[in-house]
Amino acid sequence: MPKNKKQQVTAVPERRGELLATAAEVFAAQGYNATTVRRIADEAGMLAGSLYYHFDSKESMLDEILSTFLTELWEGYDAVLAAGLGPRATIEALVTESFREIDRHRAAVAIYQKESRHLTELPRFGYLADSQRRFEQAWLGTLERGVEAKAFRADLDVRLTYRFVRDTVWVAASWYRPGGQHSPEEIARQYLSMVLDGIAVRE
Repeated sequence: MPKNKKQQVTAVPERRGELLATAAEVFAAQGYNATTVRRIADEAGMLAGSLYYHFDSKESMLDEILSTFLTELWEGYDAVLAAGLGPRATIEALVTESFREIDRHRAAVAIYQKESRHLTELPRFGYLADSQRRFEQAWLGTLERGVEAKAFRADLDVRLTYRFVRDTVWVAASWYRPGGQHSPEEIARQYLSMVLDGIAVRE
């Protein structure tokens, strides 16, 4: 009996993780508002009522999906920003860390891109706006530091550059699939080569 009870306790977190992964894929494909608890349950191969054993609402599922993604993202970003790297090396590390997060949380990234604007209007998701402000400060601050240090061009429009790099990197969640031909680090290297060095042959 104790053994069975232990197995049940350890199985619940694993099942929660599986259900969250399923919910994330459905939210990413269907959109949050269009997704029903029944649809998630169907994809998970269970009755809708059984889903409430693990979560009290689809909002709770979305909250856990996004907060887990952002917590991991900021653990990586904070480590980069605290490393004392030069501006170019910091940009390279932030881009690489971003692709690693896309690899770990592709569906969550897609949800964040599609849903964050209207989700920030809900009290439960106020942390999304806070994260966006931190994100912008990290990237703009690094770009500004690079211009001041003459690591980046003096005529660089840092806000336009930030938006370009941000959108270029995170849109990859729409096509990237974990376990593909290229690792996150390899894709990051290619992106960085194009962003920092351009694509034209140098004379």
